[in-house]
Amino acid sequence: MKRTICLAVVITMLLVLGAAQVLAGEPENKVIRCSTTTSVNDTGLLPFLQPDFEALTGYELIVVSNGSGAAIKLGESGDADVLLVHSKAAEEEFVLNGYGLSRISFMYNYFVIIGPASDPAGIAACEDAAEAFTAIADSKSLFVSRGDESGTHTAEKRVWTAAGLEPGRQDDWYISAGAGMGASLNQANEREAYILSDKATFLSMQDNLDLVILLERGEDMKNVYSLIACNPEKTPGLNAIGAQAFIDYMTGEATLEKIADFGKDTYGQVLFYVGP
Repeated sequence: MKRTICLAVVITMLLVLGAAQVLAGEPENKVIRCSTTTSVNDTGLLPFLQPDFEALTGYELIVVSNGSGAAIKLGESGDADVLLVHSKAAEEEFVLNGYGLSRISFMYNYFVIIGPASDPAGIAACEDAAEAFTAIADSKSLFVSRGDESGTHTAEKRVWTAAGLEPGRQDDWYISAGAGMGASLNQANEREAYILSDKATFLSMQDNLDLVILLERGEDMKNVYSLIACNPEKTPGLNAIGAQAFIDYMTGEATLEKIADFGKDTYGQVLFYVGP
């Protein structure tokens, strides 16, 4: 109970101080360290929003992108002020352990299963991802896993578990790339293999790939992104006011409208949807 009250007080103070600094136009600590997932950066969304945020607030946003697992580790080590990630269980644990103030889900897209147009495992006819993964395993078709403990890799492992399977080094058709989404997609493309990807990153790269989307159905394919301000009580010296200013910007109506339109002109469809 005391911890809940304390966190509420901290959040209220950050909101008041952050608003005062923005109105003054000159933040005391101008640098905000944002640890984020590769998909938000590689799709161009964060680079698109960053200049607007910096112009409006006077902050300098330093962005480091990794898989969600590595991104969250930077929050634990005190090397980030704010997180923008997509790995629900890991995010909840981060907050529960006191490293983050709260988890704010604000946008989503969908995971998709990509593969060669010939679809040797026949997954296009499957009803959901678990059925598709079973078909891939049964046919021993090549599958590339990110293998990097990212949010996408965590989602992939969740689907394998739902299918009652646990592929690994013992399976010569299962390839662990240990790389980000872009590099993993390129490897799958070279090998004509299946891969689980967030749809936004695939769409941003599809002109250079021979692979196609074969499955994008099912609630188990939803991919939710969240913002978390790192807790200054846990790690002194964080730019907590700046972190809150970034969260306020990302969840503001004007920014959400930009997110909802992002990708239409280039890909003919949006890359992210606004909402929890």
